[in-house]
Amino acid sequence: MVPTLLVGDFILVSKFTYGIRLPVVNKKVVEIGSPHRGDVMVFRYPEDPSLDYIKRVVGLPGDRLEYRNKRLTINGTQVPVRQIDDYLSKERMQFSRRYLETLNGVEHEILLEEDAPAFVAPSRAFSYAGDNSSDSRVWGFVPDENIVGKAFFIWLNLNELGRFGSFR
Repeated sequence: MVPTLLVGDFILVSKFTYGIRLPVVNKKVVEIGSPHRGDVMVFRYPEDPSLDYIKRVVGLPGDRLEYRNKRLTINGTQVPVRQIDDYLSKERMQFSRRYLETLNGVEHEILLEEDAPAFVAPSRAFSYAGDNSSDSRVWGFVPDENIVGKAFFIWLNLNELGRFGSFR
């Protein structure tokens, strides 16, 4: 999720954006909305539901996704990207190519690392796919009952106080 989210970010999550659920059994009782491409969503990791993960929604039920040569295609249409200034990771002291990607009419920043593989065959023994991100290419789809909510605001980062409210 870098550069949208950084290690140390504390975020606010709306647990009601995608519906009202009964606690413990996590059964949806009131349908309010559904995930959209570009949403940043918190969910219980399908491999270990005791862990919460946070990712940007790219594919929706029924979509056909392709990721070739570090370019994303959804239902036969390539997702628009445009390169902007490189990103300097303060943690790794490394530059990465930074792009603005448009999903659902909203731009967000992504990083593409040239030396990272564009695809890694799904394997439980392998910890990440593509650009340092374990995602559904490795562990499959996120079931609806695993959805926790939509992240919408950075309210604190003790390492970078200026990040307050910077979420996009």
